[in-house]
Amino acid sequence: MAKKIPQRMCVGCREMKPKKELLRVVRTPEEDILIDFTGKKSGRGAYVCPQEACLNRAVKQRQLERAMERPISPELFEQLRRQIHFSQPKDSVHGG
Repeated sequence: MAKKIPQRMCVGCREMKPKKELLRVVRTPEEDILIDFTGKKSGRGAYVCPQEACLNRAVKQRQLERAMERPISPELFEQLRRQIHFSQPKDSVHGG
């Protein structure tokens, strides 16, 4: 029997995808909001696809802020944007 792959929903495109393919943003018990690179930090989590179009949609519709139940700083959005650019293959072309 095949092992079950954990699925999570992207707050931008609302598609279910394997957890390991998504970036996790977490609100820690100390109320800090940050990117969780390990996927294991405790706190309230939300996921976004590593694509700028999904992040832009999540920002525009305030989906990430709703999921975190807190306002999110422009610095965190910029950090997510840099992480997305870093994680994309250099030869790929993305429209957005």
